[in-house]
Amino acid sequence: MKATIKVLKEQFKYFYLVRRLSVYELRSKNNDNYLGMAWEIINPVFQISIYWFVFGYGIRQREDIPLTENLSVPFIYWMIIGMIVWLFFYQSIIQGSKSIYTRIKMLAKMNFPMSIIPNYVVLSRYFVFLGMFVILILVMNMSGYYVNIYYLQFPYYLLALFVFTFSLAFVMSTLSTIIRDIQMFLQSILRMGLYISPILWNVDTIANETISLVMKLNPLYYLIEGFRFSFFGIGWHIFNDPIYTVYFWSITIILFTFGSVLHLKFRRHFIDFV
Repeated sequence: MKATIKVLKEQFKYFYLVRRLSVYELRSKNNDNYLGMAWEIINPVFQISIYWFVFGYGIRQREDIPLTENLSVPFIYWMIIGMIVWLFFYQSIIQGSKSIYTRIKMLAKMNFPMSIIPNYVVLSRYFVFLGMFVILILVMNMSGYYVNIYYLQFPYYLLALFVFTFSLAFVMSTLSTIIRDIQMFLQSILRMGLYISPILWNVDTIANETISLVMKLNPLYYLIEGFRFSFFGIGWHIFNDPIYTVYFWSITIILFTFGSVLHLKFRRHFIDFV
């Protein structure tokens, strides 16, 4: 508990620095491109288009996704919601996991705690995600899925997504610094994760209950379904399954606590692992 509180205090104390570094991280990454940060939007659009063509137009033959007895939605809109969450999560975990060991020599001489490094890396990706999220709201409204009262759930799920992603990235940043093979293993797992997550598949239509349950145990399922419930005006997903809410936050708290203990135990020795 002491480790968790200490890391939390570091995040709040240096939040101004975290914000500045995250903006710098985003700008420096795109400085050499003519289109600059526009590529942060263009690249996801290309990826989403490819997945829609393969899974929506090809495999599903443009079949709608049934959400309730009286509501079915086009696959493209259903998929986009899951994809922008996944792209943020994937890029944040990959970049966050190597954030410490790729910067350790430069940052070892600076006067701020290393626990903020994964935070500002994840936050830089979060800014891109928020931009994509605003565009998604516009697209959904132009497509007939108008603003509804369930949009009030967005702040909760936006916060939950960031906290969960940072917690996992925080754990992986320490493990990848200690054991470099973790980074390669993580990349392989995440590539597979896209196809076994509720992003391209409707979990409720899977006949095998065991497979369906395993896919629902993925915390991303909770988050993505929350966004879908809100966009399509299905209901208050927060209260729909309180047990799942407790499960999600339990996983998140365990990850952050474990990451805090691990980070504080090894951060004085990070330079020895580089």
